[in-house]
Amino acid sequence: METVHSKDGTRIAFDRTGSGPALVCVGGALNDRGSAAPLAGLLAGRHTVLAYDRRGRGDSGDTPPYAVDREIEDLAAVLGAAGGSAAVYGMSSGAVLALRAAAAGLPVTRLALFEPPFHSGHDDRLTRARAYNTELTGLLADGRRGDALALFMEGVGMPREMVAQARNSPMWAALEALAPTLAYDSAVMDDARGGAMPEALIARVSAPALVVDGGDSPAWMRDTARRVAALLPAGTHRTLDGQSHDVAPEVLAPVLADFLA
Repeated sequence: METVHSKDGTRIAFDRTGSGPALVCVGGALNDRGSAAPLAGLLAGRHTVLAYDRRGRGDSGDTPPYAVDREIEDLAAVLGAAGGSAAVYGMSSGAVLALRAAAAGLPVTRLALFEPPFHSGHDDRLTRARAYNTELTGLLADGRRGDALALFMEGVGMPREMVAQARNSPMWAALEALAPTLAYDSAVMDDARGGAMPEALIARVSAPALVVDGGDSPAWMRDTARRVAALLPAGTHRTLDGQSHDVAPEVLAPVLADFLA
């Protein structure tokens, strides 16, 4: 483990794996730096992969009050540790954070995104995103981390009986430790305002970009990936047949390697 300090002094922990041109991995909700370890191992022969704990997770610190800009500064610090600039891969809400960072002018050489979960402005997803943000922040303010986790899990499609089983599993305590950061991901997604796709922001990202989705993912998520790719000035799109939002690292790795070459 290595550490770097963000602009506000927050310690950010990261692992550095492999050798070659740098790639920074940005995790999504409930991910820590260990979540990217299998992918990092597969890419390590061609890239130096930096996987970091976003603030409030794992071995990283957390300095209130939270703001999305602070997370962008955290990524800037990791890019500094990578040599000043690097390619960036973002997963889910981590893909949205990576997009926001690139649009803010961070030195991102190439940008790879897996299923950024923006919502359409033409259905009830906007209303549901706002309601989720309100309920989530209320539960966390009351210290009800387990209920906040359950809310998130059910919101992403996990059946209620599976959530109940998860509550009794050994992993639940570790997930509860990450639960406060669900509010951070909700802020990254701008759920308080509906989580709609920020088309003007996406159009400001000039770096070569690849947007990937899984062929078995919901239709709305695949449509979102195509729309994001079309909005990016240098964007391309790829579908991985047989994959879902829980993409297999061994399927994703060669696609990223080809894009980053």
